[in-house]
Amino acid sequence: MKKMAGLTLCLLLTFLLVSCQAYKKVPYLQDTAFVNDTEQSVHQTGVKVMPKDLLTIAISCSTPELAAPFNLVNSGTDALQQYLVDNQGNINFPVLGEIHVGGLTKLEIENLIIEKLKVYLKEAPLVTVRIVNYRISVLGEVASPGSFVVSNEKINLLEALAMAGDLTIYGMRDNVKLIRTGQDNKQEIITIDLNKAETVLSPYYQLQQNDIIYVTPNKTKAKNSDIGASTGLWFSGVSILLSITNFLLTILR
Repeated sequence: MKKMAGLTLCLLLTFLLVSCQAYKKVPYLQDTAFVNDTEQSVHQTGVKVMPKDLLTIAISCSTPELAAPFNLVNSGTDALQQYLVDNQGNINFPVLGEIHVGGLTKLEIENLIIEKLKVYLKEAPLVTVRIVNYRISVLGEVASPGSFVVSNEKINLLEALAMAGDLTIYGMRDNVKLIRTGQDNKQEIITIDLNKAETVLSPYYQLQQNDIIYVTPNKTKAKNSDIGASTGLWFSGVSILLSITNFLLTILR
Protein backbone atom coordinates (compact mmCIF):
# COMPACT_ATOMS: atom_id res chain seq x y z
CA MET A 1 0.00 0.00 0.00
CA LYS A 2 2.82 2.38 0.91
CA LYS A 3 4.65 1.52 -2.31
CA MET A 4 1.53 2.37 -4.30
CA ALA A 5 1.19 5.67 -2.45
CA GLY A 6 4.84 6.48 -3.12
CA LEU A 7 4.46 5.67 -6.80
CA THR A 8 1.41 7.90 -7.04
CA LEU A 9 3.28 10.74 -5.33
CA CYS A 10 6.22 10.36 -7.73
CA LEU A 11 3.89 10.45 -10.71
CA LEU A 12 2.17 13.55 -9.34
CA LEU A 13 5.48 15.36 -8.78
CA THR A 14 6.67 14.41 -12.25
CA PHE A 15 3.45 15.74 -13.73
CA LEU A 16 3.79 19.04 -11.87
CA LEU A 17 7.43 19.40 -12.94
CA VAL A 18 6.59 18.76 -16.58
CA SER A 19 3.67 21.18 -16.36
CA CYS A 20 5.92 23.94 -15.03
CA GLN A 21 8.44 23.36 -17.80
CA ALA A 22 5.69 23.30 -20.44
CA TYR A 23 4.17 26.55 -19.14
CA LYS A 24 7.42 28.40 -19.81
CA LYS A 25 6.89 27.71 -23.53
CA VAL A 26 3.36 29.14 -23.58
CA PRO A 27 3.42 32.91 -22.80
CA TYR A 28 4.42 35.25 -25.62
CA LEU A 29 7.14 37.91 -25.36
CA GLN A 30 8.79 36.90 -22.09
CA ASP A 31 11.55 39.01 -20.52
CA THR A 32 10.10 42.34 -21.63
CA ALA A 33 12.62 44.11 -19.39
CA PHE A 34 15.28 43.39 -22.00
CA VAL A 35 13.30 45.16 -24.71
CA ASN A 36 12.38 48.09 -22.46
CA ASP A 37 16.02 48.62 -21.50
CA THR A 38 17.56 48.25 -24.96
CA GLU A 39 18.34 51.28 -27.10
CA GLN A 40 17.83 49.34 -30.31
CA SER A 41 14.93 50.46 -32.48
CA VAL A 42 13.27 49.19 -35.62
CA HIS A 43 13.46 51.58 -38.55
CA GLN A 44 10.40 51.17 -40.75
CA THR A 45 10.91 52.37 -44.31
CA GLY A 46 7.50 51.39 -45.62
CA VAL A 47 6.29 48.52 -47.76
CA LYS A 48 8.23 48.06 -50.97
CA VAL A 49 6.45 47.16 -54.19
CA MET A 50 7.37 43.79 -55.66
CA PRO A 51 6.64 41.87 -58.89
CA LYS A 52 3.04 40.58 -59.14
CA ASP A 53 1.71 43.40 -56.96
CA LEU A 54 -1.45 45.09 -58.17
CA LEU A 55 -1.47 48.88 -57.83
CA THR A 56 -4.08 51.58 -58.13
CA ILE A 57 -2.74 55.06 -58.88
CA ALA A 58 -5.01 58.09 -58.54
CA ILE A 59 -4.04 61.51 -59.92
CA SER A 60 -5.92 64.62 -58.81
CA CYS A 61 -5.47 68.36 -59.21
CA SER A 62 -7.56 71.55 -59.11
CA THR A 63 -8.56 71.03 -62.75
CA PRO A 64 -10.01 67.49 -62.99
CA GLU A 65 -10.06 67.59 -66.80
CA LEU A 66 -6.26 67.81 -66.86
CA ALA A 67 -5.87 64.79 -64.59
CA ALA A 68 -8.46 62.68 -66.46
CA PRO A 69 -6.02 61.18 -69.05
CA PHE A 70 -3.97 59.70 -66.19
CA ASN A 71 -6.93 58.15 -64.33
CA LEU A 72 -8.07 55.17 -66.35
CA VAL A 73 -11.19 53.38 -65.07
CA ASN A 74 -12.57 49.96 -65.86
CA SER A 75 -15.32 49.99 -68.46
CA GLY A 76 -18.79 49.91 -66.89
CA THR A 77 -17.54 50.79 -63.40
CA ASP A 78 -15.98 53.72 -61.61
CA ALA A 79 -13.15 51.59 -60.27
CA LEU A 80 -9.65 52.73 -61.09
CA GLN A 81 -7.55 50.69 -63.47
CA GLN A 82 -5.22 48.28 -61.70
CA TYR A 83 -1.57 48.04 -62.76
CA LEU A 84 0.24 44.71 -62.53
CA VAL A 85 3.93 44.97 -61.66
CA ASP A 86 5.79 42.67 -64.06
CA ASN A 87 8.79 40.46 -63.24
CA GLN A 88 11.15 43.33 -64.04
CA GLY A 89 9.33 45.63 -61.60
CA ASN A 90 7.70 47.81 -64.29
CA ILE A 91 4.17 49.07 -64.99
CA ASN A 92 2.71 50.71 -68.08
CA PHE A 93 1.10 53.97 -67.08
CA PRO A 94 -1.06 56.09 -69.40
CA VAL A 95 0.79 58.91 -71.19
CA LEU A 96 3.94 58.39 -69.10
CA GLY A 97 4.60 54.92 -70.51
CA GLU A 98 6.76 52.37 -68.70
CA ILE A 99 7.70 53.22 -65.11
CA HIS A 100 10.01 51.17 -62.92
CA VAL A 101 8.40 50.79 -59.48
CA GLY A 102 9.91 47.53 -58.19
CA GLY A 103 11.75 47.96 -54.91
CA LEU A 104 10.24 51.39 -54.27
CA THR A 105 7.92 52.36 -51.44
CA LYS A 106 4.54 53.91 -52.19
CA LEU A 107 5.86 57.34 -51.20
CA GLU A 108 8.81 56.98 -53.56
CA ILE A 109 6.49 55.98 -56.42
CA GLU A 110 4.21 58.93 -55.72
CA ASN A 111 7.15 61.35 -55.80
CA LEU A 112 8.47 59.73 -58.98
CA ILE A 113 5.14 60.16 -60.78
CA ILE A 114 4.77 63.75 -59.55
CA GLU A 115 8.17 64.53 -61.05
CA LYS A 116 7.23 62.94 -64.39
CA LEU A 117 3.90 64.82 -64.49
CA LYS A 118 5.58 68.22 -64.31
CA VAL A 119 5.88 68.12 -68.11
CA TYR A 120 2.09 67.77 -68.50
CA LEU A 121 0.61 69.65 -65.55
CA LYS A 122 1.28 73.22 -64.48
CA GLU A 123 0.62 72.47 -60.82
CA ALA A 124 1.94 69.69 -58.61
CA PRO A 125 -0.79 67.00 -58.52
CA LEU A 126 -1.83 64.79 -55.64
CA VAL A 127 -0.77 61.20 -56.37
CA THR A 128 -2.10 58.29 -54.28
CA VAL A 129 -0.71 54.77 -54.71
CA ARG A 130 -2.37 51.72 -53.13
CA ILE A 131 -1.40 48.03 -53.16
CA VAL A 132 -4.65 46.22 -53.95
CA ASN A 133 -3.55 42.62 -53.37
CA TYR A 134 -1.74 43.04 -50.06
CA ARG A 135 -2.38 39.72 -48.32
CA ILE A 136 -0.68 37.33 -45.90
CA SER A 137 -1.29 33.62 -45.23
CA VAL A 138 -1.25 31.82 -41.88
CA LEU A 139 -0.99 28.02 -41.84
CA GLY A 140 -0.32 25.21 -39.37
CA GLU A 141 -1.42 25.07 -35.74
CA VAL A 142 -3.75 28.08 -35.60
CA ALA A 143 -7.47 28.14 -34.95
CA SER A 144 -8.49 29.51 -38.38
CA PRO A 145 -5.78 29.10 -41.02
CA GLY A 146 -6.18 30.95 -44.31
CA SER A 147 -5.21 33.96 -46.42
CA PHE A 148 -6.13 37.44 -45.22
CA VAL A 149 -6.34 40.71 -47.14
CA VAL A 150 -4.79 43.62 -45.26
CA SER A 151 -6.57 46.82 -46.24
CA ASN A 152 -4.25 49.25 -44.46
CA GLU A 153 -1.10 47.61 -45.91
CA LYS A 154 0.47 47.35 -42.48
CA ILE A 155 0.47 44.33 -40.18
CA ASN A 156 2.84 42.68 -37.72
CA LEU A 157 3.32 39.04 -36.80
CA LEU A 158 1.09 39.02 -33.71
CA GLU A 159 -1.70 40.84 -35.55
CA ALA A 160 -1.57 38.22 -38.30
CA LEU A 161 -1.80 35.39 -35.76
CA ALA A 162 -4.74 37.14 -34.11
CA MET A 163 -6.54 37.26 -37.48
CA ALA A 164 -6.05 33.48 -37.69
CA GLY A 165 -7.53 32.94 -34.22
CA ASP A 166 -4.16 32.58 -32.41
CA LEU A 167 -2.11 29.39 -31.95
CA THR A 168 -3.73 26.16 -30.79
CA ILE A 169 -2.39 24.32 -27.75
CA TYR A 170 -0.36 22.19 -30.15
CA GLY A 171 1.45 25.13 -31.77
CA MET A 172 5.15 25.63 -30.99
CA ARG A 173 5.60 29.23 -29.84
CA ASP A 174 9.37 28.98 -30.24
CA ASN A 175 9.29 27.55 -33.77
CA VAL A 176 7.15 29.75 -36.01
CA LYS A 177 8.29 29.84 -39.63
CA LEU A 178 8.09 32.94 -41.81
CA ILE A 179 8.36 32.31 -45.55
CA ARG A 180 9.15 35.48 -47.49
CA THR A 181 9.73 36.10 -51.21
CA GLY A 182 12.26 38.82 -51.94
CA GLN A 183 12.64 41.26 -54.82
CA ASP A 184 14.69 38.65 -56.72
CA ASN A 185 11.86 36.08 -56.34
CA LYS A 186 14.04 34.02 -54.01
CA GLN A 187 12.40 32.65 -50.90
CA GLU A 188 13.84 32.68 -47.40
CA ILE A 189 12.58 30.82 -44.35
CA ILE A 190 13.05 32.49 -40.97
CA THR A 191 12.45 30.83 -37.60
CA ILE A 192 10.81 33.12 -35.03
CA ASP A 193 10.55 32.54 -31.26
CA LEU A 194 7.38 34.16 -29.90
CA ASN A 195 8.48 33.44 -26.32
CA LYS A 196 11.21 36.07 -26.63
CA ALA A 197 10.25 39.72 -26.22
CA GLU A 198 13.14 40.73 -28.49
CA THR A 199 11.11 39.35 -31.39
CA VAL A 200 9.37 42.73 -31.67
CA LEU A 201 12.77 44.22 -32.59
CA SER A 202 13.30 41.78 -35.44
CA PRO A 203 13.10 43.12 -39.02
CA TYR A 204 10.75 40.21 -39.70
CA TYR A 205 8.23 41.25 -37.04
CA GLN A 206 6.60 43.67 -39.47
CA LEU A 207 5.17 41.60 -42.29
CA GLN A 208 5.32 42.22 -46.02
CA GLN A 209 2.76 41.42 -48.69
CA ASN A 210 2.54 37.71 -49.61
CA ASP A 211 4.34 36.59 -46.43
CA ILE A 212 3.42 33.08 -45.28
CA ILE A 213 3.41 32.18 -41.57
CA TYR A 214 3.60 28.51 -40.62
CA VAL A 215 3.10 27.45 -37.00
CA THR A 216 4.92 24.17 -36.38
CA PRO A 217 2.99 21.45 -34.45
CA ASN A 218 4.57 20.16 -31.25
CA LYS A 219 5.49 16.55 -30.47
CA THR A 220 2.17 15.93 -28.72
CA LYS A 221 0.26 16.67 -31.92
CA ALA A 222 2.62 14.45 -33.91
CA LYS A 223 2.12 11.58 -31.47
CA ASN A 224 -1.64 12.03 -31.47
CA SER A 225 -1.70 11.78 -35.25
CA ASP A 226 0.10 8.43 -35.03
CA ILE A 227 -1.44 6.63 -32.05
CA GLY A 228 -5.12 7.22 -32.86
CA ALA A 229 -8.14 7.88 -30.70
CA SER A 230 -8.18 4.48 -28.96
CA THR A 231 -4.71 4.96 -27.51
CA GLY A 232 -5.70 8.41 -26.31
CA LEU A 233 -8.65 6.91 -24.46
CA TRP A 234 -6.31 4.33 -22.90
CA PHE A 235 -4.08 7.07 -21.50
CA SER A 236 -7.12 8.88 -20.18
CA GLY A 237 -8.28 5.70 -18.45
CA VAL A 238 -4.89 5.20 -16.79
CA SER A 239 -4.96 8.79 -15.55
CA ILE A 240 -8.41 8.27 -14.02
CA LEU A 241 -7.31 5.03 -12.34
CA LEU A 242 -4.31 6.75 -10.80
CA SER A 243 -6.55 9.49 -9.45
CA ILE A 244 -8.94 6.95 -7.94
CA THR A 245 -6.01 5.03 -6.41
CA ASN A 246 -4.66 8.19 -4.83
CA PHE A 247 -8.12 9.01 -3.46
CA LEU A 248 -8.57 5.53 -1.95
CA LEU A 249 -5.11 5.62 -0.34
CA THR A 250 -6.00 8.92 1.27
CA ILE A 251 -9.28 7.77 2.84
CA LEU A 252 -7.95 4.33 3.93
CA ARG A 253 -5.02 5.66 5.94
